[in-house]
Order: sequence, then structure tokens, then C-alpha cells
Amino acid sequence: MPSSPSSSAQAARELLGAKLRALREAQRISGRAFADRAGWKAASAVTMIEKGQRTITARHVELWCSICGASALQRRQLLAEQAAVAGMWIPYSQLNRGGLEAAQKSIRQLYEELTLARSYQPKVIPGMGQTEAYTRAALTGVLVEQQVDSSEPEDEVAAAVAERMDRQRLLARPDARWFFLLEEQVLWFRPYSSQVHREQLVHLLELRRRPNVFLGIIPADVDRHGVHPEEAFDITDDHLVTVELVSGYLSVTRPEEVALYVATWERLWALAVTGTAAAALIRSALDRLEGVQDGV
Repeated sequence: MPSSPSSSAQAARELLGAKLRALREAQRISGRAFADRAGWKAASAVTMIEKGQRTITARHVELWCSICGASALQRRQLLAEQAAVAGMWIPYSQLNRGGLEAAQKSIRQLYEELTLARSYQPKVIPGMGQTEAYTRAALTGVLVEQQVDSSEPEDEVAAAVAERMDRQRLLARPDARWFFLLEEQVLWFRPYSSQVHREQLVHLLELRRRPNVFLGIIPADVDRHGVHPEEAFDITDDHLVTVELVSGYLSVTRPEEVALYVATWERLWALAVTGTAAAALIRSALDRLEGVQDGV
């Protein structure tokens, strides 16, 4: 499983660069000759692109295809691959450039069109399952931790919270199914006030009663049979995996990589309890909160 942008996004860039190099070498064009035809001063630019050491743009792909006489099919395939690579890694500074609300709205269409959503979380409550108070606390933290530039931070957070709460209405879509898989520790982690956490746990009990929402919890004491916890990830249908890392947002679309995540999901889900057993774990966490005061 990828744990950094370089492990998947960089590998994809290098693979694309290797295909461009193969295209050039098939025509027996040297790096120096290619640079001359491209109007570049140094052949080092060719090497850097073909080794994935710099961003590969659609213009670069068009240039390689033009100089190397690629077929129309090769051109389409390479441009499609370049588009996928370009969209794989988005730093939070770029994602939040238009503010928190815009970042939330940017993924709205994805949720409107999916038919199967699978979310695995070992640390926090998934966004689509959060209460308004939990979301407000989480996005307030995002504003600070990701250094989102805002002249009106309270209004910024309020607008983003409103967008996410409105998005949650999509949970009622009759043509979509929503699976939430949590490690039991998520029920115990208390990043915000005890009252916010208590309301959140109660909300999970209510959420699991929805006909098209499925909640699984992996007990802390389960025999995992060699299946380790993973980083948080979301699978949209069977064509997209998104991973929120410390520094940015990773999107995986290669079928072979998506298949790895699907297989991992299935191994993790097999460890989970659902139904009344899951509800019992939530109530146990709620019982532990009785009498807890913030700061104690």
C-alpha cells in the first residue's frame, strides 16, 4: 500500500517517462537529436522527463508523439495516461487554494454519481458519517494544520461545514450503497470534546439503521490472521481509490492498483463485526464516556 506520494504517483510518472523513452528509441532518435528537434538547448531535459524527474505535461506527450511519429492510438493512450498521472497527487496547498468550501464542493459530483462507496478508517470518523459538531472541529483543525489562507476563518469553516452536511443527504440515494469500516480504536480516540465525541457515537448508532448504509467495526482484540491495519482509504465503485496523507491527496486509478486496494478491503472487512455486535462496541465506548469531563 502506498504511504507517500512518491510511492505511487512517482512510480506512475516514471512509467510514463519510460514509455516516452521507448517511443523515442524505437525511432532511433538520440536524446541530443530529440532536444534539437524540440528546440531545447540541452539534452538533459529529455533525460529528466523520460526518467520521471520532472512533471510530464500533456504538451510533452504531444511533443514526443509528434517528433517520434506515434500513431493516433498511441497518442490517445499516452495522453490518457498523462492525465491520470497528473491527477494522482494534489498537495493540500493546491486543493485548498480556493478555500475549504471550494475544496469540499470539488468532490461533490463524485458522491452524486457513485453507486458503491467503501471507506476504511483507522483513525477518524469518515466525513460522510460525521456530525455537524465533529465536522466543525475537524475542519477548524484543517484550517490551521494545512495553513489555509482565509481572512474570515469562522465564516470559511461554517461554509465548508454546511457543504459537507448537505452532501450527507446523498446517503439517502436509493441507487447507492455506502460501506464504512472502522478500527475499534476510532471509537475510543477523542480528538475533540467529550460531548462532541458522545454525540458522534450516538450518530453512528443511528447511521447504521439506514437501509443502504453498512457499518463494520474491527474489534481491537480480533485475531487478525496476519492482516495489519492500513492507512485510511476510500474506494469509489471499482475505478478510483483516494488516500488522504499528511501533505496531500493521492488518487489511484490504475486497475491493477485499485484491485490491490479492493483485495485489502475484503481482507479487512472479513475481520469486522456488523449489526448488533458493532452496536455493542459503540455502546461500550459510550459507557466509558459516562462521567468523563473534558481536560480530565
